Amino acid sequence: MPEVFLWSRLAIWGAALFALLAFEPNRHPRADVWDGPRLHDLGYLTDVWARWDSGWFIGIAQHGYGFAKEASAFFPGYPLVVAGIGRAFFGHYVLAGLLVSLACCAVAFVLLHRLAEERLGADGARRAVIYLAVFPMAFFLQAVYSESLYLVLVLSAFLLAERARWDAAWAVTALAVLTRLVGFALLPALAVMAWRSPDRARAFRALPVVPVAFAAFPIVLWRKTGDAWGFLHSQDLWHRHVSYAGPFGGLWKGTRAGAVGLVHVLSRQPAHRYGTAQGPDYWLRLDGLNVQAFLFLVLFLVLTVIAWRRFGAPYGLFAAASLALPLSAPANKVPLLSLPRFGLVIFPLFLALAAVGGRPRLHTTILAVSALLLGVGVVQWSLWQWVA
Repeated sequence: MPEVFLWSRLAIWGAALFALLAFEPNRHPRADVWDGPRLHDLGYLTDVWARWDSGWFIGIAQHGYGFAKEASAFFPGYPLVVAGIGRAFFGHYVLAGLLVSLACCAVAFVLLHRLAEERLGADGARRAVIYLAVFPMAFFLQAVYSESLYLVLVLSAFLLAERARWDAAWAVTALAVLTRLVGFALLPALAVMAWRSPDRARAFRALPVVPVAFAAFPIVLWRKTGDAWGFLHSQDLWHRHVSYAGPFGGLWKGTRAGAVGLVHVLSRQPAHRYGTAQGPDYWLRLDGLNVQAFLFLVLFLVLTVIAWRRFGAPYGLFAAASLALPLSAPANKVPLLSLPRFGLVIFPLFLALAAVGGRPRLHTTILAVSALLLGVGVVQWSLWQWVA
């Protein structure tokens, strides 16, 4: 899939630079405040891929976890790799993060194609990779974010498990858990595959490496910040909270926020909130985000069911658990905040989409809608407008 990687990344890169240069007056009014020295590297050609959370990843790569409490919310896998390459590049951490993301993106396309081809054939595998390449949040695969690295790890874990290379599969799972908390979604999926293995004892032999490896993160946080569970406690600083109802709490709040937001967006009259200091435009923006996130949630749930029925319990479990974890910690004003980006790394969703996208008209519709939303997202990202 080298050609898909090349044309998709170049197209997205070109669109980002065009948006940055052509729409400069529409940058977020606080962009200059957020665009701090950590995100300045080799000029706008590379710096355009360092926005929002990129500053935290680069800050951890440069200084470790002691420089800010909020940093504890970001897991060490990606910034650790960026730290090593950034030092080798004489302190060009943005360039290092960009190259790590691009390299992992290229590998992820190859791995997804290999995995999909075994289930959907050559045409279906190509559709799966293309759908991933033009997904509305696909630009995060080349941003200074952890999405590409995490996606490579989860795809590798599945491929290794299916080939009965269990020691390596659990080791890669441990790396995924150290890259993102949602990496724990691999555990039920691989456990089902291991249970079905002819040599069950051997399949589960290396499972303890996952909790042992994960334990290193709280120890590091305890030594650097004095709070071993900072990755949980810091969620409050990001306006998230763990729901007592688990994923059903986020599901309910997200559904309610989406329904209310749709009414407000259609009427443009969220009158009960006009008196606040932020003004009506601010609240209408939040309403739009709530509607967007809810529609993505519906799409993801439908694709999860299709993935479970078409490809089996391990794929369905991974998709369901990957959604359940963020749903269990909804945000305050936008309960499903960042859910579209979270779906980018749930690869069974793209297998399911490829399975139903065989009809020419539906295939064209998927590509057209995805490409349109991707273009909007790239412009928002370039101009420091919130998008996730």
